[in-house]
Amino acid sequence: MRRTNQISDYLLAVLISTVAVFLFTSTGCSKKPDWKTINDKIIKEQSIEGRIRDDIPETNISPNLEPGLVTNIKELPFTEIAPGAKARMYWGKGNLISWMTLEPLAEIPMEVLQSERLMFVMKGSVDQLIDGSFVSMRALEREEPDGIHGGTPKIEFVFLEKGSENAVKAGDEGAEILEVYWPVLLDHLKKARAPNLPPDVPAVNYPLEPSVVPGKVYNLYDVQITELVPGADSRLIYGSGAQLSFLRMAPGSTFGRHIHPEEQVMIVLRGGIDEIIIDRVHRMEEGDLLLLPANMVHGGEIGPFGCDVLDVFWPPRPDYAEKMAERLDAYHSIIPVGARVELVVDGAREGQGLHFTEGPTWLNGRLYFSSMYFSQDWNGDPKRSSLVEMRPDGTYQYISHGKMQTNGTMHLGNGNLAVCDMFGHRIVEMTTQGKVMRTLANKHNGKLLDGPNDLVVDAKGGIYFTDPQFTPDAEKNQPGRSVYYLTPEGEVNRVIEPDEFAMPNGVLLSPDGKTLYVNNTYDDEEWWNVDSDKDNCVWAYDVSDDGTLSNGRKFAELHLPPEVLDRKGRSSGADGMTIDELGNIYVATYTGLQIFNKKGGFIGMVNFPVYPVSCCFGGEDMKTIYATCYNKIYKIRTNVKGLEYPLKDRSSTSPNTK
Repeated sequence: MRRTNQISDYLLAVLISTVAVFLFTSTGCSKKPDWKTINDKIIKEQSIEGRIRDDIPETNISPNLEPGLVTNIKELPFTEIAPGAKARMYWGKGNLISWMTLEPLAEIPMEVLQSERLMFVMKGSVDQLIDGSFVSMRALEREEPDGIHGGTPKIEFVFLEKGSENAVKAGDEGAEILEVYWPVLLDHLKKARAPNLPPDVPAVNYPLEPSVVPGKVYNLYDVQITELVPGADSRLIYGSGAQLSFLRMAPGSTFGRHIHPEEQVMIVLRGGIDEIIIDRVHRMEEGDLLLLPANMVHGGEIGPFGCDVLDVFWPPRPDYAEKMAERLDAYHSIIPVGARVELVVDGAREGQGLHFTEGPTWLNGRLYFSSMYFSQDWNGDPKRSSLVEMRPDGTYQYISHGKMQTNGTMHLGNGNLAVCDMFGHRIVEMTTQGKVMRTLANKHNGKLLDGPNDLVVDAKGGIYFTDPQFTPDAEKNQPGRSVYYLTPEGEVNRVIEPDEFAMPNGVLLSPDGKTLYVNNTYDDEEWWNVDSDKDNCVWAYDVSDDGTLSNGRKFAELHLPPEVLDRKGRSSGADGMTIDELGNIYVATYTGLQIFNKKGGFIGMVNFPVYPVSCCFGGEDMKTIYATCYNKIYKIRTNVKGLEYPLKDRSSTSPNTK
């Protein structure tokens, strides 16, 4: 009897589900889809406001995705575009999106484009025909950061206008490319055997100019991040009729119910989202697709791993373009339009050799920094570590070699350098010729420090420094990872208690000296023995006259790479920081040089080919940022002047031995 009831319940559930899907998707003889009745009711009941557009024509294209119903891209058939080139394609009324796999050396023959095309190399490499010549384009995966690897990812893309000549040749390893066409490319729909195709599709002139120059190759990671709503940040790219939003939604964030008149086609690239669709919630994960027609109510709630999504809008959204313009205005107030990262020196090929460069400071027309040396598994070696002096032209020399595992440096008021001797458990004063004058700090409470890492000198001549205990000693001298203050009188006081930070690293002072900033490199990791509440944030503290700290608070949240989010970690890789006269701070992280204003608001990010370990301002006018990036030094020009601390001569201060 129980089994009969179970079967009856099951059949009833199937019937209800079938009827629900029918009611949701069926148009019957009505003038509008049945989903719109429920949709309109929710809009009215919840007072959801939208925008109105009168420039969206009827294209007579039938989408191959059901409105509001989640499917997966793997359920779509492959369409052969050319020998060795097959694509899974989906489309709405306005845009066609094609994820194409190219076998090694496969070719797409030359054609004249009947639609505009945005093409991204997602894996491998291709030669792309641009203005009559083939141009190499490629993708690079992010290297897992270790002592010798820190390469950043690359996805190159290009925008070709309607009427351009197009041809593609895959590289030796093949390629995967993403193409977005506007209007929908009828030739591809014919190859996909789409039914009831119109003879042509109208191409309306929309009010927005393309965000990219036709025929120019870009790197997706050079596109600035725009905040759409709190917790949702996007790299926006658009042509005349297609707008792509490479969206990252932070763990625990929410996209409230909203509507817009533009059609949206969505695919989840990483993580997952509980997508609100009209009056229901559907779990969407990697590869899941969704077509949202104009003004369909939707939203989303993000889980602990965050979620990466590619949204394609037709037509381009002017509200998103306005948000993007605001972000770019703030970014270009600091980084000039057209400014590019420049390689100053490649220490793997030039000079005596550079290894894991760190802790730069500018003094008397020279850049001083540490060439620390680490093996791949983070084993240091003082005999292979150097302190380096570099001229602006990139030529450099060791001023100290094989004597200590140097790390952070900062110039003192007397023309010498304060240098962290990390494995030597001390901070020393060193001349620019490499002579150690004295030990500035080596003990706290009668016990040796563990591994001074980074430091900053205040106006009184005192020094704040971090000690994350990143040393090879099995037994540590101090009770945990801490931040200390070396007073002008030579005392070492602990100002942030042990293990409040999982790994305190970079440290800065504000222009007025009243605020100390400290960042956190690792957190919430199984392989790290300390967790904290500091997460992927820069923290700020009020500085008292005696150097003690109070009122610790979150100042800025750092963006994380997908690999960290995938394991629910909070490791930003935050290391060295620098600051300008206006109080904007610059943080070297796994994802690039992240820039924040003096209130902690995110401004933008400078992308480097290798992730930056540390940074400082320099140059004759102090308007150039130098970044130490493993065995390379890069620079980029700015519109702002780096902060020069008003330092006091410390030459009369006696060495600390307490």
